Amino acid sequence: MAITVPQTKNILIIAGDPSGDLHAANLIKELKNKEQGISVTAVGGLRMQQAADHFIYNLVAVGASGFAAPFKHFTLWFKLIRLIRHYLEEKKPACVIAVDFYGFNYQVLGLASHRKIPAYWYISPQVWASRPGRAAKIARNTKGVFVIFPFEEEIYRKAGGNPVFVGHPLLDMIPQPAEKTYPQANGEWNIGLLPGSRRNEICALLPMFIKAFYKIKETYPKAKAKLFAVPEFPDSIIVPMLENENRYWSKDIEIVRENDYRERAKLDFAFTCSGTATLENGLLGLPMSVAYKLGKFTYAIARMVITVKYISLVNILLNRQAVKELIQENATPELLAQDALSYLNEPNRLTEKRKELLSLRKLLGEKGAAERTAATICQNMDWSKPETETKQEEAKTQP
Repeated sequence: MAITVPQTKNILIIAGDPSGDLHAANLIKELKNKEQGISVTAVGGLRMQQAADHFIYNLVAVGASGFAAPFKHFTLWFKLIRLIRHYLEEKKPACVIAVDFYGFNYQVLGLASHRKIPAYWYISPQVWASRPGRAAKIARNTKGVFVIFPFEEEIYRKAGGNPVFVGHPLLDMIPQPAEKTYPQANGEWNIGLLPGSRRNEICALLPMFIKAFYKIKETYPKAKAKLFAVPEFPDSIIVPMLENENRYWSKDIEIVRENDYRERAKLDFAFTCSGTATLENGLLGLPMSVAYKLGKFTYAIARMVITVKYISLVNILLNRQAVKELIQENATPELLAQDALSYLNEPNRLTEKRKELLSLRKLLGEKGAAERTAATICQNMDWSKPETETKQEEAKTQP
């Protein structure tokens, strides 16, 4: 595949999962706002493809997550790494920006470092949750690490890196929700189903969430559900799963795809996969049950390397079990429905939980994460200098 892009002010940005794709796309927009003439080449997903000037590959659609991903997608990753290596050598971009997605992006940063191309990491991998030694590896290969949780700054500084806490990008996307009242007598509850953004998550969790929802309907017949799906998974994939669980699902469950969280803000309770979705719900003040279910091999490895007490970002940040976590064999429709009904049967608990979850906002800094990151990168690149002057300065720093 031939790649023809202008070399001047060209930046390569790489993300590998849906949340990274979303935040990288916003970063691309901010970079273009900060500096005229920037040309962005991207490896990522649909959102980055829309924002970038040149797009190499939809890595997000592969759904390469988990410990087995490098083995399952070895051939594809090998081809992509080779393609990116050729790109770096031929186009010599001004810098490389990695967005989360450690396994693949760490290899890319190694390629950039070897070719003396400055690299940055935006939304650093959660080294505090597992394999803390990765922080030092990232520090060695980056000019800057832009972290989104305040406690990450100290981790990377101790590892010899150059970290900057920029705040969490979700604060720009999720406005402070309005006051909310919950159904009292009529039982017209709005239940959210958030099974994730990767195929393995959806296959494992969606059938369970549907069963749990219909158990709620046994107590509250007027309850309705909204299934939140990502663009990467069209109805042709989602609908058969719904039909397998209940042939009359269309009367009770609406498939929703949105970018502004308006529909999610209307929910009363949600069944949620672990991951970014839990933090999104928390910033909306949305009570939830969190389910986590992996294959036996992947889960066995996860238990050996994960060092945090909780699996959901909400509980990790609040340092307590603010929301129920149902893991592996405990992730069942019966236990999910039981937890949900403990709130729906006592709406005052919903109000209290909403207040508790909204307290997360003050832990995540200020709005403007992508803008601050873009400003720092553009300032570091210092494109205002003539090219000859920049080359002279670079020559002085050579040993």
